[in-house]
Amino acid sequence: MNLIGKHLIAGEWIGAADQFSSDPAQGEAHMFAAGTVDLVDRAVQAAEGAFPSYSSTTSQERATFLNAIADEIDCRADALAEIGSQETGLPDTRLRGETGRTSGQLRMFAAHILDGTYLDQRHDKAMPDRKPLPRSDLRMIQRPIGPIAVFGASNFPLAFSTAGGDTASALAAGCPVVVRGHHAHPGTAEIVAVAVHAAIVSCGIHAGVFSLIQGGDLEVGQALVQHPLIKAVGFTGSFRGGRALFDLCAQRAEPIPFFGELGSINPVFLLPEACAARGAEIGTGWAGSLMMGAGQFCTNPGVVVMIDGPSADTFRDAAVTALQQGPEQTTLTTGIADAYFDGRDRVAAADGTDTLVSFKRTKSRCVTPSVFETTGAQWLKSDALAHEVFGPLGIIVRVADMDEMLSVARDLEGQLTCTLQMDGGDTPAAKSLMPILERKSGRILANGFPTGVEVSDAMVHGGPYPASTNFGATSVGTMAIRRFLRPVCYQDLPSELLPTV
Repeated sequence: MNLIGKHLIAGEWIGAADQFSSDPAQGEAHMFAAGTVDLVDRAVQAAEGAFPSYSSTTSQERATFLNAIADEIDCRADALAEIGSQETGLPDTRLRGETGRTSGQLRMFAAHILDGTYLDQRHDKAMPDRKPLPRSDLRMIQRPIGPIAVFGASNFPLAFSTAGGDTASALAAGCPVVVRGHHAHPGTAEIVAVAVHAAIVSCGIHAGVFSLIQGGDLEVGQALVQHPLIKAVGFTGSFRGGRALFDLCAQRAEPIPFFGELGSINPVFLLPEACAARGAEIGTGWAGSLMMGAGQFCTNPGVVVMIDGPSADTFRDAAVTALQQGPEQTTLTTGIADAYFDGRDRVAAADGTDTLVSFKRTKSRCVTPSVFETTGAQWLKSDALAHEVFGPLGIIVRVADMDEMLSVARDLEGQLTCTLQMDGGDTPAAKSLMPILERKSGRILANGFPTGVEVSDAMVHGGPYPASTNFGATSVGTMAIRRFLRPVCYQDLPSELLPTV
């Protein structure tokens, strides 16, 4: 496959003295220019230059642009599947599905902005004769905030990366974007950037509205979030990396919002009647969800909480049987595999934890399922168990009674999701959990598994810290656009000066 191997800065493909090599799961490696602090400044300056014209476009013009990007991505589906599978090891069907999700969310945002409701416009008409004081004419309209920095995600090379949800929602809001491509899939990022650039040209949009910077050291990412012209950051990744960038955003002379998704264990609460009636079925389903995509999903259900007893044994035995038959799977990067086994060893060494399934590591980039069991009392005492292990690892927590289940729920940190496995007779227990879970997570689901995030109006993909750094935001769904807007009130302004929406 012929790749350019350069950065896209405001419509121009630019090389660099330093280069880095991709690390493909299969096939040949490719060389790419490595990002620099100077290139960051050049890209952000171009984005600022594009902001006056792009932020003044109508919703119809931006919708046309978003649809054009979607069309350009779809027509490159074969190339994206080829390079994506080489770089990440993901199967062709997964990558084609993710391509469709990426173009689909671009089209969803395009359709959503056309009626203008996303701007939350409010109008208080003038009341010149009001006593004792007249009232001015007041109009409130949400307006784009400025250039946005987006960091590509390792686990979704398309839907959460170069033209993924953060980029799409920022462009829908009227904000230019500078993307820091993820080193795990630079070729995939480049092809998507080619698609975005083609849409820019065909729609006559200012070229500075989009730039892609590949690779580079930590200083490149730091320079991007600390550049004074960047007004917000979108990030999906590890807790450690995201927290470091979050702190940099807060330490700026002008602090800016950091919309980071940092991790979640996504607990499943298996209630007594459901466990008694469907324990084996739920155990097998949980194991399948846990192993899906080598567990490389931010909504992977890593913990199950249930009341101890024979029904809990049935669930455990079914889950263990399914996990013991689980295949060795290729991870997106060697670093993910390393972190997975480090996390597995940490959990295995925790006091009061029994290992139920664990396999010896055989290949540097592959992982196998692991599952552990502990008590509710031990969970509440341990600091080693409640942190995400990115991969197919699960922990079964057997509590003594409903009161201890509630204590485990209260002890949780912020989560992307919480799940209730319940039957009709479990409704009182579920009701007792709901006030806790509503404060702990961004999405609560019943009788399913959270590994599947619908791209829709009502979806919330976010949650209290540390699941995400802004509990009032979502990175999936049409409300994601609101992250990159701010309210402006226009008082007694003539219509000629009001923004065109």
